[in-house]
Amino acid sequence: MEKNIDWQEILLPYNQAVNELVTKFRCLSEGFKTIGGSSPIERVEGRVKNASSIIQKANRKGVPFDKIETKIEDIAGVRIICRFVDDIYDVVGFIMDRNKLDMEIVAVRDYISNIKRSGYRSHHVIIRYPVVTALGKKSVLCEIQIRTMAMNFWAIIEHSLKYKYKGQLPAYIQERLKKSSDASVLFDNEIREIREEIIHAESLNLEKAAVVDEIFKSISVLHTSGRIDEAASINDSLFKLLENGSVDRLTELSRQAKAAVGGN
Repeated sequence: MEKNIDWQEILLPYNQAVNELVTKFRCLSEGFKTIGGSSPIERVEGRVKNASSIIQKANRKGVPFDKIETKIEDIAGVRIICRFVDDIYDVVGFIMDRNKLDMEIVAVRDYISNIKRSGYRSHHVIIRYPVVTALGKKSVLCEIQIRTMAMNFWAIIEHSLKYKYKGQLPAYIQERLKKSSDASVLFDNEIREIREEIIHAESLNLEKAAVVDEIFKSISVLHTSGRIDEAASINDSLFKLLENGSVDRLTELSRQAKAAVGGN
């Protein structure tokens, strides 16, 4: 490995790529929430390997220094966490749709349909991403990992154990990890089965929140116009309904509140 390497300069475009990609996927998630109330993306994280990790991986894989940026695909990493397995493939589809637009797909590796022997599950998409930095234009490789919360928890534990045992996990640890991976598969499958119930409950809560917001607006208007008693009456009815009231009853109260405002 060469000496006197300016790692800060080398990693500058990778840091910028991660920052831009994290922002893109977070904005995509917010867009889904705005349009449909829910998003397949639960959380987005990003990181850039430090110089020590890059050197260790290069030495382990026999990658010469001048090939690091083309042979090591995960110097830049973005992790997208989903709640449901089906969401993962939706996110992969969104990434594929961006191919040749603002990124280039280099490789796709499905470790969910093809679980690794260790029990590792995740969906990886390797992209080439162009950035314009203070040093000029450059395209860098980035690994995007898409996984459920259960997959992510398992992977964090495995990574910690690998670090502790310097990559040489004892057989009994490997066996227990494999069993825990099998359990996480069952968990994800169970969650998939009750997905419609979860989505329905979330949709109901969002609908409720929208109706309650309209009622509060009407109460505010009544207060502003000096109709304190009417505002207090509607406010009392609202708080009684917030505990056990259905959306239909809240909607009816919203109509009454709007009628009261309109009768001003």
